[in-house]
Amino acid sequence: MEKLKRQQEIILTVACAVSLIIGWVFRFAGIEVLSIIFFILAYLTGGFVKTKESVLALIKEREFSVDILMMVAAIAAAFIGYWEEGAMLIAIFAISGALETYTFNKSHKEISALMELQPEEALRVSKGKEERISVKDLEINDVILIKPGDRVPADGKISTGATNLDEAAITGESVPVEKGIGDDVFAGTVNLRGSIEVTITKKSDETLFQKIIQMVQSAQNAQSPSQLFIEKYEGIYVKGVFLIVLLMLLIPPFVFSWTWSATIYRALVLLVVASPCALVASVTPATLSAISNGARNGILFKGGVQLEKMGALKAVAFDKTGTLTIGKPVVTDFVLRDHEDEAAVLAIVAGIESHSTHPLADAIIAYARSEYQVELKAPKTIENVVGFGVIGVIDGKTYKIGKAELLGDDAAAFLAGIDSSFDLSGKTLVYIGDEAGVLGVITLKDTVRPEARAAINGLQEQGIATIMITGDNEETAKSIAGEVGLTDYIASCLPDGKVAAIKELQAKYDVVAMIGDGINDAPALATANIGIAMGEGTDVALETADVVLMKNNLSRLPQAVDLSRRMNRVVKQNIIFAVAVISLLIGSNFFFVLPIPLAVIAHEGNTILVILNGLRLLK
Repeated sequence: MEKLKRQQEIILTVACAVSLIIGWVFRFAGIEVLSIIFFILAYLTGGFVKTKESVLALIKEREFSVDILMMVAAIAAAFIGYWEEGAMLIAIFAISGALETYTFNKSHKEISALMELQPEEALRVSKGKEERISVKDLEINDVILIKPGDRVPADGKISTGATNLDEAAITGESVPVEKGIGDDVFAGTVNLRGSIEVTITKKSDETLFQKIIQMVQSAQNAQSPSQLFIEKYEGIYVKGVFLIVLLMLLIPPFVFSWTWSATIYRALVLLVVASPCALVASVTPATLSAISNGARNGILFKGGVQLEKMGALKAVAFDKTGTLTIGKPVVTDFVLRDHEDEAAVLAIVAGIESHSTHPLADAIIAYARSEYQVELKAPKTIENVVGFGVIGVIDGKTYKIGKAELLGDDAAAFLAGIDSSFDLSGKTLVYIGDEAGVLGVITLKDTVRPEARAAINGLQEQGIATIMITGDNEETAKSIAGEVGLTDYIASCLPDGKVAAIKELQAKYDVVAMIGDGINDAPALATANIGIAMGEGTDVALETADVVLMKNNLSRLPQAVDLSRRMNRVVKQNIIFAVAVISLLIGSNFFFVLPIPLAVIAHEGNTILVILNGLRLLK
C-alpha cells in the first residue's frame, strides 16, 4: 500500500509537470482557454496528494501544515487570475515533495535489500523425514536441513556436518567462515559448501537478522531533536503567517495608501515566500540520508536522536574483552625444558586438556592441531583440581597442567631461568609438570583486534578522549592499553564499577559513549549518553545500545562520529540558508520588487536546494 502511494505521487507529479508545459505552449500560441484548462489540470494532479494529506491532518489533528499555505496561495493566485503562476507553484511544490519521497525510498532501500535475503521457507527434518514449512512455523529445538547454496532461514547451532558460510549480510566479512558442529549460524547467511543440519535456537522474529531490520526501521521512524523542534512550532508558524497575511490585506490600503489590487498581490506573494517549506525540509532528508549511509556501512543508529548526539562526543569508554580484543585467547609462546620433543609434549597436554572445561583448553588444543598436527593422546585417568588445573595419567606417567600453585616452587624457578627477553605482560601462564618437575610453560593472550589502534587514533584525531574500562587486572589492562594506544584505563571493574566509572567520566567530559559486547556491559551502555554495541555481542547489549557496529569493525567508530558531525553541519547549513532566503524574499516583497513567478521559483528552489544538500549524506 505504501509503495503504491509513493508511485502514485511520482506519477501525479510527472502529470502535473507535463500539464504545466502544455499550458505554457498554448499560452505562447495565444489559445488562452486551452492554456487555463491545462493549468487547472496541473492544479488537480500536482496538488491532489498534498491537499488530501493536509486536509485530513487538519480534520483529524486540528493542525495547520505547510502544505495548507501552499494550497491556499495557489488557489488565491487562480482567484485573481494568475493561473500560470499558481500552476507553477503547484508543480514545483509537487517536485520538491517527490524529491522528499525519493529520499525516503532511498533510505528504505537497505531494508528492502535485507528483507529479500530472508528465506520464507525451511526444510525441517523430523524422524528421518523432510518437510518444507514456513520459517514462521519453526520452533526452538527444531532441526532443519540446509543444502549448499541455500540461505540459512533462522538462527541456530550446527548439529550435523561442516561447511563454509558467507556471513557478509550479517558481519560484513567478505571471507567465508568455516563452521562445524556446535558453531552458531545466523539467518540470512549463505551455505556455500556442505549440507548441514541446524538445531533452531531462536524463533524467526527473534533472530539477529530480524533485529537488524527492526533497528533500521526504528531509526528511520524516530525523529531527531531538530526535527521535533521544527515540527513542534510548524503549526504555530503557519497560523502566524495567516494572521500576518490577513493584517497585510487590511492595513496597507489605509496606512500606506496601497491599491487593493497591489495589496492582494503582495499578500499573495507573502503567502508564498513566508511558507517554511525549506525550513521543514532542512532536517528530515539529511537525517534519513545519514541513517541510510550508516546502515549501508554497518553502522546502525537506533534513531535521529542518537545520530545527532554522536557528533557531540567528548569521550569514548571501551570494554576490553570482545571489543578491543577478539575475545578468544590464543597461544603466544610455548617453552620447554631442554631436549624435550615439542610435538610429543603437546600431544600429551592437548589430550589431557580435551577433558577439561576451562576456556583456555580449547586454545591449547587448537594450537596443538594447527601448529604441530598432533594426534591427541588419551589419558587413563583425569582429576580436575578446582581453581588450579588438571592432573592426568598417560602411559603410566602423571602430568600436571595449570597454575603455578599446582606445581609449587618449581614453577617460579623455571620461569626465572627463561630468557629475560621473554615478554609476559598481559599474558596468562599455563604450567606443564611431570614427575621430574616443571616440563614447560604455555602462554596465552587475548589478541587485540587488528583495527583497534587505527580506530582509537581516529577518535583521538577528532578530539575525543579514549578510555578502557575492564574487569581484568592492572597488569593486563596496562598491557592492552599500551598496545592499542589508549590515553587512560580503569582496571578491575565489575558491572557496577563500570557504571560508576561512566558517571565519573560524564562529570569530566559531559557527553560520553560506552562500547561493549557482553551482558556485563549492558548497565554501562544504558548509563552512557550513547551506548555502542559490537554486532556479534549478546542480545542484551544489542537491545540496550543506541548504536550497533554490525561488522564488529572498530574502524567504523570514527566514521560514525564523522557522519554525525557531517549531518549536523548539513542541517545547520540548511536551516541558515532557508531562513536567510525566506527573510530576503519577505523583505523584497514589501519593496514591490518580487513578482509572483520569481517568488514561486525562489521559494520552491530554496526547498529543493536544502533537500539536495541533505541527499549529499547518502555518499
